[in-house]
Amino acid sequence: MLPPKPAANFKRVSKSDKEWREQLTEEQYRVGVKEGTERAFSPGNHNDEKRDGVYHCVGCGTPLWSSEHKFDSGTGWPSFYKPIRETAIDTKTDFKMIMPRKECHCATCGLHMGHVFKDGPPPTGERWCINGVVLDFRPA
Repeated sequence: MLPPKPAANFKRVSKSDKEWREQLTEEQYRVGVKEGTERAFSPGNHNDEKRDGVYHCVGCGTPLWSSEHKFDSGTGWPSFYKPIRETAIDTKTDFKMIMPRKECHCATCGLHMGHVFKDGPPPTGERWCINGVVLDFRPA
């Protein structure tokens, strides 16, 4: 696991809408920038990825999730019980589905990753339900 990123070395990445559209696929843009959700069990969404490695943000390359913390939630989206480090992810409250939910974003570039639920496994009891389309998996 990576140590917490020192605040002094932290640099946010800021991109214009035009830059995001040039860099991302249409689906990555819809999910990451417009805070959408990919369909469960989408082909290539990393839900079935079993190799050891690290999942990076497609927007900026920041390491966000480790295969060490991944589990099969049965939901059709890659699920983790915690981020690779606390400072890698920002959260906010999302009211789009009437009930408030905890939404998560890459702390470096702000791309929408998914949501956090309190129905995960020990040791955290959290399920970080992540859209695979915004992840770049790099095998160990």
